[in-house]
Amino acid sequence: WLSSILIMRVTLKKGKQKELILLAKGEYSWSFLSKILKINENYLRNDVKNERVTLDEDIYLRLCKFSGTSFDKYILRKVDENWGRCKGGKNSPKNIKEIGQINFSENLAEVFGILLGGGHIQRYEDGNKIRCYSLIVAGNSHTDKDFVSVYVPSLFENVFGTKGSLFFSKDKNSVYYKIYGKRVVDFIISNGISSGNKKENNQKIPNWIKRNKKFLLKCIKGLIDTDGSVHLDSKFSKNIRISYSSYIPSLLNDVREALILLGFSPSEVIRDRQIFLSSKHDVNKYIKEIGFSNKKNLNRLILFRKGNAPVVQRPRIPPSQIMPEFNR
Repeated sequence: WLSSILIMRVTLKKGKQKELILLAKGEYSWSFLSKILKINENYLRNDVKNERVTLDEDIYLRLCKFSGTSFDKYILRKVDENWGRCKGGKNSPKNIKEIGQINFSENLAEVFGILLGGGHIQRYEDGNKIRCYSLIVAGNSHTDKDFVSVYVPSLFENVFGTKGSLFFSKDKNSVYYKIYGKRVVDFIISNGISSGNKKENNQKIPNWIKRNKKFLLKCIKGLIDTDGSVHLDSKFSKNIRISYSSYIPSLLNDVREALILLGFSPSEVIRDRQIFLSSKHDVNKYIKEIGFSNKKNLNRLILFRKGNAPVVQRPRIPPSQIMPEFNR
């Protein structure tokens, strides 16, 4: 089931690549930024900053996330193994691939939760030509491999009736699932998830999901499968808790309000980016009524319950918050 490795390059208007890198760097050191981007420091300072090379797409997304700014409007082109799907105009058959009837369902609500957490909607234009319509779900190629490469394709293809592509970036320890197509992207946008930077868009949970508790349960599942974590509340405690992290205030508040509506007692927002379910009642209720489809969280839960867990770690920053837009 392994697909070829994604090779995609992003070309920005002259000077904008350097501007984005310096904006992301801010007062941080080059060493620190290179570790965030997972590339060589000298390569970053000399070649990438000075625009001698174009950007890998995932590095571009990391830079946008870390700087808090989308540079999508400065993109001149993106090229990958599937460049023909993105290069065509509005009438390109590849871009207006037909899809079947999409029903508003619990499965669709879970898809939206995954996209709100670990997904990114791409839709950008150049004059009268549409350069690319696609949706992407990203994860860590080690901890999220089964989720992104097996569970997500099955769910998305069942909902949209069209197949996507799976890509691995070995040097970035990342796995991507990607669906191209105007119809799919237009449907997602028209039903509540905007393209581009979710933080700048003040992204929220769509109203059609909020109005139905069954849909809301599934949406929360998708969000926590991507941007959630299971951990102990301290290294001196065996109390298990579930956390959700997001740098998008509007989405974080929506998730907290949704949990309250569903009968949970989440914490207040911590450090402007996290909420927790800490009581034994809430944790058991979550497992019974919502559950996990990402084995990463399920396996940690099993380890903690058996008392065989490793030394507690703070909740990790999820892929969506490292590789937006995936912001998360």
